[in-house]
Amino acid sequence: MTIAFIGDIVGRPGRELIRKHLPAFREEYGIDFVIANYENASHGFGLTPKNAQELFGMGIDVMTGGNHTWDKREIAEMFEKFELLRPHNYPEGVPGTGCKLYEVGGERLAVINLMGHYGMPYTDNAFRCAQETVAALRNDGITSIFIDFHAEATSEKRGMLMLLQGEVSGIIGTHTHVGSDDFQIARGTAYLTDMGLTGCRDNVIGMDVKAPLERFLTGIPARFEVPKKCKAILQMAVMRLEEGRCTEAFKVKQFCDGRRFVTEAWLEDVHD
Repeated sequence: MTIAFIGDIVGRPGRELIRKHLPAFREEYGIDFVIANYENASHGFGLTPKNAQELFGMGIDVMTGGNHTWDKREIAEMFEKFELLRPHNYPEGVPGTGCKLYEVGGERLAVINLMGHYGMPYTDNAFRCAQETVAALRNDGITSIFIDFHAEATSEKRGMLMLLQGEVSGIIGTHTHVGSDDFQIARGTAYLTDMGLTGCRDNVIGMDVKAPLERFLTGIPARFEVPKKCKAILQMAVMRLEEGRCTEAFKVKQFCDGRRFVTEAWLEDVHD
């Protein structure tokens, strides 16, 4: 099974790069299933039904969320209409779910969406939620398990790897929009601290520079906007899974000017 993950899609620039490249990437890299994070996909905040339909039509199979999941009021109804997840560690009774099972090439794949704690909205304990959910899945014979961990703190993301390495197929972080350079495979678990955004790259976390700089210089809040024109990037991780273990992984960085860089994940020499 070959799966791919695209981190925070930020506004129209991100969606346009996915439209242009994802169908060809699926064929070129033999991708069976695509997961992407939607929480900034519509004007930088949340997801609208129109943009959800648009993104699923581009070759995405399921989308994960984060702290901006609830920014568009239609989202609660959308959980019934689209393959959308929200962080699984929200309290019981919150609309939607953060864990779903999919049939991929005759195999079962579980996708889990979790949210960290530092600087984030109130949720239940992400680590206990992850541990209990993964244990229940493995007890049911499901070994192919992917986690999008939406968190601010790199220590939380690294801690999730230490907790679950060897138990899940992949853990990739989202939220900071800045891609990290630590893609590795440890005990059969692909890990990357942050995928990095798919959207504008020549500004501040995919947003026009004016509002962030005003905040930094004055401390006064300003509304973030996705630029209408920018230099954009698509960032995607591809993972080959065998019996639930990641055997090969690489990251694709596709620039809007046609440049493409592919970097392999390193195999971590882990001693039990």
